[in-house]
Amino acid sequence: MTVVVPYPTLLSTVTGVFAARGVPPDRARVAAEALCHGDLTGVTSHGLVNLTRLYLPLLDSDRADPAADMAVTADLGACVRADARRALGLWSAAQAVDLAAARAARLGVGVVSLRGATHIGCAGFHAARAALHGMVGLVASNCGGQRIARPPGGLEPLLGTNPLALACPAGERHPFVLDMSTTVVPTGRVRAAARAGRAVPPGWLADDSGEPVTDPAAFDRGEAHLLWLGGRPETGAYKGFGLGLLVEVLAALVPGAALGPVGGGADDDIGVLALVIAPELLRSGFSGDAGRLFEAVLGCAAADPRAPVTYPGWPEGERARWRREHGVPVPEELYDELRAVAPALRAAG
Repeated sequence: MTVVVPYPTLLSTVTGVFAARGVPPDRARVAAEALCHGDLTGVTSHGLVNLTRLYLPLLDSDRADPAADMAVTADLGACVRADARRALGLWSAAQAVDLAAARAARLGVGVVSLRGATHIGCAGFHAARAALHGMVGLVASNCGGQRIARPPGGLEPLLGTNPLALACPAGERHPFVLDMSTTVVPTGRVRAAARAGRAVPPGWLADDSGEPVTDPAAFDRGEAHLLWLGGRPETGAYKGFGLGLLVEVLAALVPGAALGPVGGGADDDIGVLALVIAPELLRSGFSGDAGRLFEAVLGCAAADPRAPVTYPGWPEGERARWRREHGVPVPEELYDELRAVAPALRAAG
């Protein structure tokens, strides 16, 4: 069973929950947009389900500081190093992108290298803020000192799921938004399957002998580990692991955030890289070319006419457009959790 909640109601409710924990209202609004983005676009593993499981515990345990503001520690113009100082990552990652976009608008490129962050939610939400300005945005985030995935051939986990996102305008269409973990899936999808009692496909998890595991609950029992993009070494796992290390270098090593392989195991002191490019300052015609590029992708002949070819960001954009108009479906159990922290929440009539 699901409960349909109008998007403005959902957004104002989550904003109010964050504000009640001491997050300034304008920041609470951005954080709520970042969190609701998951349910708006269908990426529910990074949406409302994490409000009571992740973000409120971060605030209630003082691992996140609701009133903290980003502090710039080095400023070279186009390149900035900053400390989030344990601010709510849903907001501070957006702040980093906005600062990078402001520098790009003047200088053609802006880079903000951020340490001291907490969990940022959907990396694609933050990258897409650049696309709203006609720019290209890249966001990478490590998982602080948290270790989740083993290197190919390794016996111990070294890195987090280390997400990477890139957004680009697509003319009059939904922007291209690639938002991916460097593991086959993020842990949120594994845990969502466990809560629903669904098996996961072979290739997500493996046991110590390398055999596929389809019981998602085995992950949190310590009986299975998450695989990298590419799956097994012979099918390209080294590429996924390499991308995970790439994110660790850009997002954590550069700003001096916690490093998974040498960290304490907790997802504190997360590192974030926000890179924004303003192509129209570099050459004319970028916007038209971007429109033609993604129009050609959508126009590609499909093997099944009922399943047209799209690009990352298109299905999510269509889903978000529909849900903004008709409401966001929320599982009944999750709706009850939200009502427990926001009793005034109301479903659509």
